[in-house]
Amino acid sequence: MDDTILDINHVSKRFGRFQALDDLSLSINKGEIYGLIGENGAGKTTLMRLITGLSPIQKGTIRLMGHTIGKDSRILSRIGSVIEAPAAFKKLTVSQNMKLTAIQHGLADDKAIDQTIDFVGLSEKAKTRAGHLSLGQRQRLGLAMAILTRPDFLILDEPINGLDPAGIMEFRTLLDKLNKERQTTLLISSHILSELYLVSSRFGFISHGRLIKEVNKDELDRINQNGLLIDVDQSSRAAMLLDRQGIGPFQVLDDHQILIRQGNLEPGPINSLLVQEGILVNQISQQKGSLEEYFADLLNKDSQEPRR
Repeated sequence: MDDTILDINHVSKRFGRFQALDDLSLSINKGEIYGLIGENGAGKTTLMRLITGLSPIQKGTIRLMGHTIGKDSRILSRIGSVIEAPAAFKKLTVSQNMKLTAIQHGLADDKAIDQTIDFVGLSEKAKTRAGHLSLGQRQRLGLAMAILTRPDFLILDEPINGLDPAGIMEFRTLLDKLNKERQTTLLISSHILSELYLVSSRFGFISHGRLIKEVNKDELDRINQNGLLIDVDQSSRAAMLLDRQGIGPFQVLDDHQILIRQGNLEPGPINSLLVQEGILVNQISQQKGSLEEYFADLLNKDSQEPRR
């Protein structure tokens, strides 16, 4: 059985002279929380709008649960989304906004409305107008409207933007419940990378409309640790040398990279030691061990790549 929820193949989107998406491909599997990371203007919101049918696809294909977006509009009923801002009517109460959402989806189930309001923690605010809610409460109402039909796939664009620490923690708990209790697959973007790291199981990094890196959380934790990262021609030879010299602990990441998990090591003596033994050293760098640093390093490397 194919567990792929979303399959994006060679998608490009242009607005006049601006290339918003450039031959982008990625896939999201059932049960994942996929963190989409990119600077402002990288194409995150554009991609989400294409997936939800809010913007037409110009080039490439997007398949959602086996159905092609643009050819089968019925599949859109199986996804929920909050893109750019929750679409609640300020003069309507929480319950009234939910009732309107239910009508729009052809759902005649008051119990489902009450259960969803309770799920996001807004039962005490059910009769409060949306315009009188706090920012965090409005974000939770937007989430409630998006999950009322119990979608298989949920898309959230900057859902914790502007929230205070308590609100962020509450929202993080809600996303975890959605994923684990309702088996909802999520695509989520956020500028608060430390929070995105806490909720996501896999990450996609985009820059200038292109996917520049994908990594799951285990892989990220393996390579993105504090220490000295050395890139050599043969990591096996370098590892034996480090072991003989009692330098460590270290981890061989692949055929060329070794991470020495000591943050206080100076790169100069390590470089000299390796070179004296005839080992070609390509690069030695301090590893900072945060998603922010990892992203910054990716952007730096991408900026040095020649553009097509």
